[in-house]
Amino acid sequence: MKIFKAEQIRAIDAATIKLESVSSIDLMERAAGKLFDWISANVPITKTVLVFAGQGNNGGDALVVARLMLKSGYNITTFIVESGKSCSNEFSVNLSRLSETGSRTISLSEISALPEIESDAVIIDGIFGSGLSRPPSGIFAEVIRKINTSGAMVISIDMPSGLSCDGIIPTDPETIVKADITLSFQFPKLAFMFEEYCRYAGDWLILDIGLLPDAIENENTPYKYITANEVAPLIKQRNRFDHKGIFGHALIVAGSYGKAGAAILACKAALHTGAGLVTCHSPAECVIPLQCSIPETMVSPDQAKDHITSFPDLSAYNAIGVGPGIGTNPDTRRVLAGILTSFRKPLVIDADALNILSMDTEMFSLIPENSVLTPHPGEFARLTGKKETGLASLKSQVEFAGRHKCIVLVKGAYTSIAMPDGRVFFNSTGNPGMATAGSGDVLTGMITSLIAQGYTPGDAAITGAYIHGLAGDIASQQCSMQALVAGDIVKNIGRAYMKIALDAV
Repeated sequence: MKIFKAEQIRAIDAATIKLESVSSIDLMERAAGKLFDWISANVPITKTVLVFAGQGNNGGDALVVARLMLKSGYNITTFIVESGKSCSNEFSVNLSRLSETGSRTISLSEISALPEIESDAVIIDGIFGSGLSRPPSGIFAEVIRKINTSGAMVISIDMPSGLSCDGIIPTDPETIVKADITLSFQFPKLAFMFEEYCRYAGDWLILDIGLLPDAIENENTPYKYITANEVAPLIKQRNRFDHKGIFGHALIVAGSYGKAGAAILACKAALHTGAGLVTCHSPAECVIPLQCSIPETMVSPDQAKDHITSFPDLSAYNAIGVGPGIGTNPDTRRVLAGILTSFRKPLVIDADALNILSMDTEMFSLIPENSVLTPHPGEFARLTGKKETGLASLKSQVEFAGRHKCIVLVKGAYTSIAMPDGRVFFNSTGNPGMATAGSGDVLTGMITSLIAQGYTPGDAAITGAYIHGLAGDIASQQCSMQALVAGDIVKNIGRAYMKIALDAV
């Protein structure tokens, strides 16, 4: 699913109007109908509903919703937030239609005209839409502050008013509506992908308003939101006469004294994701825990007991994942450099291997092309030497991936995957219960397994992130987010594969 900038969405709207021979007012009626369907199914008719409309097209949407809700018997009061500027034509038409219903409509040019908002009311926010280009001020800012302090439930139309579609931070965060639910038209918005912006959107849902598929297809964007429809075609199907040699041999370089668990989780995940063979190179003291926990994994014991000091012949392996629990001992740092130099196929680099790279940035030049780096935000900040958030961090991620010709997967609520060519994929699966020790080790094993099976590194990163998050979602339904541990993710990889086949349209 594509993620567009505001001007691209306007272009798709215009193409839909032109090529479908539908008027803009009728397209607005269609979109508002989808809003009404959701609101009427989720807001009790006994609730007092306050509709806030600006004088642009987002306000026009709000007026249509108000009219439809009035006809259905809701107790509606509509507030028109006036800027003193001209209204859009669509707004004017819908205001006239609303007036014909005998609705309570109050014009707000001064905040004193706004009565006290009861905390048990429901607010529908249609003040600004996705095309906002500057922070709200004047009466708009005052109304937004009143909404935010009311304690009422807030449903925003398309975007929380005051929030830029493209992730531009306003000068005053208090002038952004803090929605409980945002009903986004047709596409997710880039701002939803970042913590500092998404907190204004609350829970957001996408409403398909029937924009022209060809117009969507022809509009280019580097940003995509990964759903089952994107992942299902990537998953390789198995044939009756296939054997384990076809599904690759993965090497996991992981573990140190006290951290055998990281190696165990990565190897289990690699096996459950489908690798034909998995070998773990780990310190000697990790051998017994590994072989007792996962007899399906072969073990290559390091000559040292407590940390990694060497690596085996790499020619037998189709893919290598390195980093979980290995520590940053000088011996281990030399091992990583040796692997980077010797294995010129794409690697999966995680955890302590990333920390080693950040300690010696000259090693960046050794990273094989199309390798997959899987940092969490802290590890990525150490790699770049910058502590950034939101759009700035995404730009650094894209720049790093392009400069070093690698794939950079930054873990988070909407894990972002930057490709060397500038494309970025945001993952739609996962939940806060996955913020637990070992979750990243599981992902390392999964992506390594997929590359071993012949997936391109880019497809492996996308597929691995999606299945990882989906397995976590299934696990959270079984045991709660609070009780979820990394092993629960591994146990549900198989169920995630099956659910993707069911969910894809």
